[in-house]
Amino acid sequence: MARTRTVFASSLVAVIALVTLVLGVVVGRASGSGSGDSGGGGSGGTASGTKVDVIIKASDSSFWQVMLAGSKHAAGDFGMEVGTFGPTSETNIDEQVQLVENSISRGAKGIVIAPNSSSALNSVIDRARKEGVKVITVDTRVTTDSEGYIGTDNVKAGVQAGQRMCELLTAQNRTSGAVLIESSVAGIQSLVDRDRGFRQGLAQKCPKVDASLQRYNNNDINTAASQVNDVLTANRELLGVFADNNTSGVGAARAVKDNNASDRIPVVAFDSDPQENAALADGSIDALVVQNPYFFGYQGVLSAGMAANGRIPPREIDPGAVVADQKNMNDGEVKALLEPPVEKAGG
Repeated sequence: MARTRTVFASSLVAVIALVTLVLGVVVGRASGSGSGDSGGGGSGGTASGTKVDVIIKASDSSFWQVMLAGSKHAAGDFGMEVGTFGPTSETNIDEQVQLVENSISRGAKGIVIAPNSSSALNSVIDRARKEGVKVITVDTRVTTDSEGYIGTDNVKAGVQAGQRMCELLTAQNRTSGAVLIESSVAGIQSLVDRDRGFRQGLAQKCPKVDASLQRYNNNDINTAASQVNDVLTANRELLGVFADNNTSGVGAARAVKDNNASDRIPVVAFDSDPQENAALADGSIDALVVQNPYFFGYQGVLSAGMAANGRIPPREIDPGAVVADQKNMNDGEVKALLEPPVEKAGG
């Protein structure tokens, strides 16, 4: 559990800096609750009333709804006006571009965005910054400039996943053969990094396990389940499945369960949502690499507020990731990551 405390403590520089900015607002309220569609309601300080828009990757995902909860709570704690928005799907890049353009038109002073592309939003982000809007990116890096980035080191977190898969396979004495990487969307840098890290972590002590087999499900649970089912049917000697986001994890768990293969096909997945947590509890997922999207939203609003008021936020913050399994899923700090508050996009 020391890992969890360490990664959270690394963000205190930013929190302390904005506490100075909004004198007296934050004490004792790090887990307070904002209310209303636009958040806000905190008292005092230069940042009070600062308009920040938060744009997530998809409104249909509980992972991103957790990020919105963090942003709304920061709004309440610091008295900022926070609007929350998101496209219906992670594949809808054009809608994200339009949402950024809307934020510019509305006069937002800051934008916190989880980009659905590493490059397709560059032009609109550049335009926002030329208009004086401060932009904080989270989860996925873009290849243009911004005021800061908040996100898990996905290569490092992927290594954790690969190491755990190797442990699970070693316990079965099955360390030669193929594993499937079930991925969400091709070309998303955060997913590319997770998959690369997974292969690295797996190769450390399981060099004879081949992780070249990969499928992409376009962030659709039914497609993910069908793909994993097809691979299980075609390759009866498949060793395991790595699912690199929550949609892929839910689909993989469903397929493994439908094939009565939970006892022989270990599944290591990323993130958490109610369906993944249920799969972890019943054994159709063996381990979850859990990020902290609540922190993405909370710290994103803090950083945007800092930048909008002439302060310099940290260039990069990594809250880290924790591996959850049946042994630790009910421990206090792990359970808090698995069952965080959620909030839907509300404008």
